[in-house]
Amino acid sequence: MKKLIISLLIIAAIIISCKKENEAKKTIIVNYPETKTVDTLDTYFGIEIKDPYRWLEDDRSLETEAWVETQNKLTYSYLDHIPFRKELKERLSSLWNYEKVSAPFVEGDHTYFYKNDGLQNQYVIHRKKDNGKSEVFLDPNTFSKDGTISLDDASFSKDGSILAYSISEGGSDWRKILVMNTETKEIIEDSLVDVKFTQISWYKNEGFYYSSYDKPEGSALSAKTDQHKVYYHKLGTPQKEDVLIFGGTPKEKHRYIYANVTEDNNYLVITPRVSTSGNKLYIKDLSIPNSKLITVLDHTDSDTYIIENKGSKLFLVTNLDAPNKKIVTVDASSPTSENWVDLIPETKDVLYPSTGGGYFFTEYMVDAISKVMQYDYNGNLVRDIKLPGVGNVNGFGGKKEAKIDYYSFTNYNTPPSIYKFNIETGESELYWKPSIDFNTADYESNQVFYTSKDGTKVPMIITYKKGVELNGKNPTILYGYGGFNISLNPSFSITNAVWMEQGGILAVPNLRGGGEYGKAWHDAGTKLQKQNVFDDFIAAGEYLIENKYTSSDFLAIRGGSNGGLLVGATMTQRPDLAKVALPAVGVLDMLRYHTFTAGAGWAYDYGTAEQSKEIFEYLKGYSPVHNVKTGVQYPATLITTGDHDDRVVPAHSFKFAAELQSKQTGNNPTLIRIETDAGHGAGTPVSKIIEQYADIFGFTLYNMGFEVLPTKTNEKIKG
Repeated sequence: MKKLIISLLIIAAIIISCKKENEAKKTIIVNYPETKTVDTLDTYFGIEIKDPYRWLEDDRSLETEAWVETQNKLTYSYLDHIPFRKELKERLSSLWNYEKVSAPFVEGDHTYFYKNDGLQNQYVIHRKKDNGKSEVFLDPNTFSKDGTISLDDASFSKDGSILAYSISEGGSDWRKILVMNTETKEIIEDSLVDVKFTQISWYKNEGFYYSSYDKPEGSALSAKTDQHKVYYHKLGTPQKEDVLIFGGTPKEKHRYIYANVTEDNNYLVITPRVSTSGNKLYIKDLSIPNSKLITVLDHTDSDTYIIENKGSKLFLVTNLDAPNKKIVTVDASSPTSENWVDLIPETKDVLYPSTGGGYFFTEYMVDAISKVMQYDYNGNLVRDIKLPGVGNVNGFGGKKEAKIDYYSFTNYNTPPSIYKFNIETGESELYWKPSIDFNTADYESNQVFYTSKDGTKVPMIITYKKGVELNGKNPTILYGYGGFNISLNPSFSITNAVWMEQGGILAVPNLRGGGEYGKAWHDAGTKLQKQNVFDDFIAAGEYLIENKYTSSDFLAIRGGSNGGLLVGATMTQRPDLAKVALPAVGVLDMLRYHTFTAGAGWAYDYGTAEQSKEIFEYLKGYSPVHNVKTGVQYPATLITTGDHDDRVVPAHSFKFAAELQSKQTGNNPTLIRIETDAGHGAGTPVSKIIEQYADIFGFTLYNMGFEVLPTKTNEKIKG
């Protein structure tokens, strides 16, 4: 083993073997280190599948560690030759360096808000009392020197006197919960450990509910975790005495269980899930000692949750028999679905409601654009809320006694501003606007509808600098997701702003599999219909090319997580479509994804290889790891992942990189950038994000033929 490690490190020292120059551009010829193969076979329905890079799944082995080190040396040796990488980093840092604040919220006697001075790695919680001077309350930047320990959730007791907050170390989904006296700012208990995928929901000021898995055998970062449990922690007691409330039944694996207490402390609401879509629903009357759980729904055929209650009257949001969702009411004494009464019926647009000040705020998604209406608890329309423009809003959630609410507004070329909303009059006024070195008036966003392979119309928003000539030579990033009922709404990104400053175009289609048009749109991109998502994405690229926004020489495809799968499938099915591929933290081995951490919970979208021969063959047909072919020239590819990603384990990316490097034809580089002490993305320090995007944009532009940034030349050189 030592000899292997030494040989790998020697290879790393000679990875960039030569540079060939021609009149147009320097070409870096990459010699890849050889990744060993091991004869590993799996049999599915009598069909043998080779898995030669299975050994890279062992994230605790020295061999895997050496492979990671060697690959990173290769990648950074290549990136170091990009002449404008430093300029990109400087511009990202400069644009990022402006003050950012959140909407304020009241807990106890204080008003709290999150704030980042500019380049702080993590947001800081500030607070003030009445109209007094604000002070730093909790600064996550003090948790670690490099910002890799981040604040996840912060939940205050009912009177605001105690805070329970969770932290993530190195980007992992595993959390620790700490408990603080908000007056003295002192930690008052031992940390709760081994917590994962959880809310922290207080019962009065006595304790809180949280969710976790048993610590898995083997690697904490990759071993399977599929028995979620809900516990109650009473203040002043050790974690070992926490009471198991729900979960842990071997006969049924509830992979995600969330628990929350209603604002009036009357009910505990529990939503067990087998997968990421569909949940059961139970309530427990907390006003009655030792009360039992009451079943609201005993199946997972819908996504249903309790949004509010008024005494024993429950208000539920559901897509049961309403694919675009509606709000219904029922009494807690007999809460099953046959007793539900429609309050706010389903419409043709998808509903995303919240509550505040004794009202419902119903955000509807109209072709991925926000529209908000205000209703009372009797289901009467109070008003349509006038928004600042065409884009996406977040907020409108507050306590029942609130008179003022807040929301943020943004789109692809407008940084988020916060608005103060008078709940009774319906008037909005600007509360905070960022001071940023980016002129939104110089950019435009246009929504188009294009036709996918099967004739389906798909919306896409295209954003770019005004005056860009549609000549087929504009560097363009096509970004997509297409899964898990997640919608891509217009929102501003500093990194995208820097891309557009360079004359780049950003195109974001709303693919099937997402939630933009409700459950039917989501289901149309799942299981045996997953190919629809890839077809939608490919058609988006073809639309951009046909309409001269760009061409294959200047197109990059990008996506993360399920979007990483999207990029991997697209580049293996259509290697000619784009010049650059950027799969991030991708689900890339579709035959084994469900064997890691909580991956089995994704089966609603994907199905599993053991489920049936039909689904196995379908998964095998598009699984990126299994569809890399020898002798094909794939796009210049920069795979990105984190060594602490325990959501989509980095072995997906490792195996895909190894397959590509062994089979790639031509001079397009295939590299993998593995961030250390980083996970799936949440909580990543600002410093690491800036470095990552300088590398991604640098790699992209360089492989499109640019030797200087596009802003410094009108000449685009083909590689």
